Amino acid sequence: MRLRAIQFAPRRALRAARILAADPDALAEVFTIIESLSIDTVARVHRRMKASAAGQRLLSERPEVVACLSDRAALARLPEGSLGRAYLAFVERENISAEGIIAANAQGGPSTDFLPPPIDYVHARLRDTHDLWHAAVGLHGDVLGETVLLAFSFAQIWNPAIALIIGIGLVKTAHRPGAARLILEGFRRGWNAAWLPEQPWETMLALPLDEVRARLKLETPIDYQPLRSVELKPKRAA
Repeated sequence: MRLRAIQFAPRRALRAARILAADPDALAEVFTIIESLSIDTVARVHRRMKASAAGQRLLSERPEVVACLSDRAALARLPEGSLGRAYLAFVERENISAEGIIAANAQGGPSTDFLPPPIDYVHARLRDTHDLWHAAVGLHGDVLGETVLLAFSFAQIWNPAIALIIGIGLVKTAHRPGAARLILEGFRRGWNAAWLPEQPWETMLALPLDEVRARLKLETPIDYQPLRSVELKPKRAA
Protein backbone atom coordinates (compact mmCIF):
# COMPACT_ATOMS: atom_id res chain seq x y z
CA MET A 1 0.00 0.00 0.00
CA ARG A 2 1.33 3.43 -0.90
CA LEU A 3 1.23 5.79 2.05
CA ARG A 4 -0.41 9.12 1.39
CA ALA A 5 1.72 12.22 1.86
CA ILE A 6 0.62 14.97 4.22
CA GLN A 7 -1.30 17.61 2.26
CA PHE A 8 0.98 20.23 0.70
CA ALA A 9 -0.34 23.69 1.64
CA PRO A 10 2.33 26.36 1.04
CA ARG A 11 -0.02 29.34 1.43
CA ARG A 12 -1.13 28.15 4.85
CA ALA A 13 2.52 27.58 5.77
CA LEU A 14 3.53 31.09 4.70
CA ARG A 15 0.72 32.64 6.74
CA ALA A 16 1.89 30.68 9.76
CA ALA A 17 5.50 31.67 9.05
CA ARG A 18 4.60 35.36 9.19
CA ILE A 19 2.90 34.87 12.55
CA LEU A 20 5.83 32.84 13.89
CA ALA A 21 8.33 35.45 12.72
CA ALA A 22 6.42 38.08 14.73
CA ASP A 23 5.93 35.84 17.77
CA PRO A 24 8.54 33.08 18.37
CA ASP A 25 6.29 31.62 21.11
CA ALA A 26 3.48 30.80 18.64
CA LEU A 27 3.98 27.03 18.91
CA ALA A 28 0.74 26.20 17.11
CA GLU A 29 2.10 27.97 14.02
CA VAL A 30 5.16 25.72 14.09
CA PHE A 31 2.87 22.74 13.74
CA THR A 32 0.89 24.47 11.01
CA ILE A 33 4.10 24.83 9.02
CA ILE A 34 5.15 21.25 9.71
CA GLU A 35 1.79 19.79 8.75
CA SER A 36 1.62 21.99 5.63
CA LEU A 37 5.07 21.38 4.16
CA SER A 38 6.26 17.98 5.37
CA ILE A 39 4.83 16.24 2.28
CA ASP A 40 6.31 12.70 2.28
CA THR A 41 8.73 13.14 5.20
CA VAL A 42 6.87 10.82 7.55
CA ALA A 43 6.51 8.19 4.84
CA ARG A 44 10.26 8.35 4.19
CA VAL A 45 11.02 8.00 7.88
CA HIS A 46 8.66 5.04 7.99
CA ARG A 47 10.45 3.35 5.10
CA ARG A 48 13.81 3.77 6.78
CA MET A 49 12.46 2.40 10.06
CA LYS A 50 11.14 -0.65 8.26
CA ALA A 51 14.65 -1.33 6.97
CA SER A 52 16.21 -1.76 10.44
CA ALA A 53 15.59 -4.21 13.27
CA ALA A 54 15.24 -1.37 15.81
CA GLY A 55 12.73 0.44 13.64
CA GLN A 56 10.74 -2.73 13.00
CA ARG A 57 10.44 -3.31 16.75
CA LEU A 58 9.04 0.17 17.27
CA LEU A 59 6.54 -0.22 14.44
CA SER A 60 5.45 -3.61 15.74
CA GLU A 61 5.28 -2.86 19.47
CA ARG A 62 4.23 0.83 19.21
CA PRO A 63 5.49 1.84 22.68
CA GLU A 64 3.74 4.91 24.06
CA VAL A 65 6.47 7.35 25.00
CA VAL A 66 4.05 10.06 26.18
CA ALA A 67 2.92 7.82 29.05
CA CYS A 68 6.54 7.67 30.26
CA LEU A 69 7.20 11.37 29.79
CA SER A 70 3.98 12.46 31.49
CA ASP A 71 4.71 10.58 34.74
CA ARG A 72 6.88 13.17 36.43
CA ALA A 73 6.88 11.33 39.74
CA ALA A 74 8.39 8.29 38.05
CA LEU A 75 10.91 10.45 36.21
CA ALA A 76 11.93 12.08 39.50
CA ARG A 77 12.68 8.64 40.97
CA LEU A 78 15.18 7.86 38.22
CA PRO A 79 18.90 8.11 39.05
CA GLU A 80 20.53 11.51 39.19
CA GLY A 81 22.33 12.13 35.92
CA SER A 82 20.03 9.90 33.88
CA LEU A 83 18.37 10.82 30.60
CA GLY A 84 14.96 10.81 32.29
CA ARG A 85 16.07 13.26 34.94
CA ALA A 86 17.63 15.50 32.28
CA TYR A 87 14.33 15.46 30.38
CA LEU A 88 12.40 16.27 33.57
CA ALA A 89 14.73 19.18 34.33
CA PHE A 90 14.28 20.45 30.77
CA VAL A 91 10.47 20.46 30.76
CA GLU A 92 10.29 21.96 34.25
CA ARG A 93 12.77 24.69 33.36
CA GLU A 94 10.92 25.50 30.13
CA ASN A 95 7.46 25.10 31.73
CA ILE A 96 6.24 22.70 29.03
CA SER A 97 4.83 19.18 28.89
CA ALA A 98 4.40 16.30 26.50
CA GLU A 99 0.64 16.82 26.65
CA GLY A 100 1.06 20.50 25.83
CA ILE A 101 2.97 19.65 22.66
CA ILE A 102 0.14 17.37 21.55
CA ALA A 103 -2.42 20.10 22.26
CA ALA A 104 -0.43 22.64 20.25
CA ASN A 105 -0.23 20.18 17.38
CA ALA A 106 -4.00 19.73 17.46
CA GLN A 107 -4.49 23.50 17.47
CA GLY A 108 -2.01 24.32 14.74
CA GLY A 109 -2.01 21.38 12.37
CA PRO A 110 -4.65 20.27 9.90
CA SER A 111 -6.09 16.83 10.48
CA THR A 112 -3.77 13.87 9.96
CA ASP A 113 -6.48 11.34 10.80
CA PHE A 114 -6.15 9.94 7.28
CA LEU A 115 -2.68 8.58 8.06
CA PRO A 116 -2.90 4.78 8.17
CA PRO A 117 -1.10 2.57 10.67
CA PRO A 118 1.80 2.39 11.23
CA ILE A 119 2.62 5.77 9.69
CA ASP A 120 0.29 7.46 12.16
CA TYR A 121 2.57 6.13 14.89
CA VAL A 122 5.69 7.44 13.15
CA HIS A 123 4.11 10.89 12.87
CA ALA A 124 3.25 10.94 16.58
CA ARG A 125 6.62 9.52 17.57
CA LEU A 126 8.54 12.29 15.81
CA ARG A 127 6.42 14.90 17.59
CA ASP A 128 6.43 13.29 21.03
CA THR A 129 10.18 12.68 21.24
CA HIS A 130 11.23 16.20 20.22
CA ASP A 131 11.90 17.34 23.78
CA LEU A 132 13.78 14.14 24.53
CA TRP A 133 16.06 15.15 21.67
CA HIS A 134 16.50 18.49 23.45
CA ALA A 135 17.61 16.74 26.64
CA ALA A 136 19.84 14.23 24.89
CA VAL A 137 21.54 16.77 22.62
CA GLY A 138 21.82 19.28 25.47
CA LEU A 139 20.04 22.38 24.19
CA HIS A 140 17.76 24.81 25.98
CA GLY A 141 14.28 25.60 24.69
CA ASP A 142 15.16 29.18 23.81
CA VAL A 143 14.92 30.61 20.29
CA LEU A 144 18.55 29.90 19.43
CA GLY A 145 18.59 26.46 21.05
CA GLU A 146 15.40 25.50 19.26
CA THR A 147 16.82 26.60 15.92
CA VAL A 148 20.03 24.65 16.52
CA LEU A 149 18.00 21.54 17.36
CA LEU A 150 15.88 22.02 14.25
CA ALA A 151 19.08 22.15 12.19
CA PHE A 152 20.10 18.89 13.90
CA SER A 153 16.66 17.44 13.08
CA PHE A 154 16.83 18.59 9.47
CA ALA A 155 20.08 16.68 9.02
CA GLN A 156 18.31 13.61 10.41
CA ILE A 157 15.03 13.60 8.47
CA TRP A 158 15.29 16.25 5.72
CA ASN A 159 11.90 17.80 6.33
CA PRO A 160 11.35 20.90 4.10
CA ALA A 161 9.03 22.37 6.73
CA ILE A 162 11.89 22.38 9.22
CA ALA A 163 14.06 24.20 6.69
CA LEU A 164 11.56 27.08 6.59
CA ILE A 165 11.45 27.33 10.39
CA ILE A 166 15.26 27.32 10.51
CA GLY A 167 15.21 30.23 8.06
CA ILE A 168 12.95 32.17 10.44
CA GLY A 169 15.29 31.30 13.29
CA LEU A 170 18.31 32.53 11.33
CA VAL A 171 16.62 35.89 10.80
CA LYS A 172 15.50 36.20 14.43
CA THR A 173 18.96 35.37 15.78
CA ALA A 174 21.03 37.29 13.20
CA HIS A 175 21.94 39.98 15.74
CA ARG A 176 23.54 37.42 18.06
CA PRO A 177 27.25 36.99 17.22
CA GLY A 178 28.03 33.41 16.24
CA ALA A 179 24.39 32.31 16.01
CA ALA A 180 24.61 31.21 12.37
CA ARG A 181 27.73 29.22 13.18
CA LEU A 182 25.95 27.45 16.04
CA ILE A 183 23.01 26.59 13.81
CA LEU A 184 25.35 25.15 11.19
CA GLU A 185 27.06 23.20 13.97
CA GLY A 186 23.69 21.75 14.91
CA PHE A 187 23.29 20.47 11.36
CA ARG A 188 26.77 18.92 11.41
CA ARG A 189 26.05 17.16 14.69
CA GLY A 190 22.75 15.83 13.42
CA TRP A 191 24.46 14.49 10.30
CA ASN A 192 27.10 12.66 12.37
CA ALA A 193 24.81 11.32 15.11
CA ALA A 194 23.03 7.99 15.20
CA TRP A 195 19.57 8.09 13.64
CA LEU A 196 17.32 9.20 16.49
CA PRO A 197 13.83 8.37 15.09
CA GLU A 198 14.41 4.64 15.59
CA GLN A 199 15.78 4.85 19.13
CA PRO A 200 13.97 3.00 21.98
CA TRP A 201 13.77 6.06 24.23
CA GLU A 202 11.53 4.33 26.76
CA THR A 203 14.31 1.87 27.61
CA MET A 204 16.98 4.56 27.91
CA LEU A 205 15.35 6.94 30.39
CA ALA A 206 17.07 5.35 33.38
CA LEU A 207 20.49 5.21 31.72
CA PRO A 208 23.22 7.74 32.53
CA LEU A 209 22.97 10.67 30.12
CA ASP A 210 26.65 10.36 29.23
CA GLU A 211 26.10 6.73 28.26
CA VAL A 212 23.12 7.66 26.09
CA ARG A 213 25.12 10.37 24.36
CA ALA A 214 27.99 7.99 23.69
CA ARG A 215 25.61 5.36 22.32
CA LEU A 216 23.93 7.85 20.00
CA LYS A 217 27.14 9.59 18.91
CA LEU A 218 26.03 12.87 20.43
CA GLU A 219 28.88 15.25 21.10
CA THR A 220 29.50 17.33 24.20
CA PRO A 221 26.65 19.86 24.48
CA ILE A 222 27.22 23.26 22.92
CA ASP A 223 28.01 25.98 25.46
CA TYR A 224 26.01 29.05 24.47
CA GLN A 225 24.01 31.89 25.98
CA PRO A 226 20.26 31.20 25.57
CA LEU A 227 18.27 33.76 23.59
CA ARG A 228 14.79 34.01 25.06
CA SER A 229 11.83 35.17 23.01
CA VAL A 230 11.18 38.04 25.41
CA GLU A 231 14.48 39.54 24.28
CA LEU A 232 13.18 39.68 20.70
CA LYS A 233 9.93 41.44 21.46
CA PRO A 234 9.79 45.23 20.95
CA LYS A 235 10.18 47.16 24.17
CA ARG A 236 7.34 49.51 25.02
CA ALA A 237 8.15 53.16 25.43
CA ALA A 238 8.05 54.34 29.02
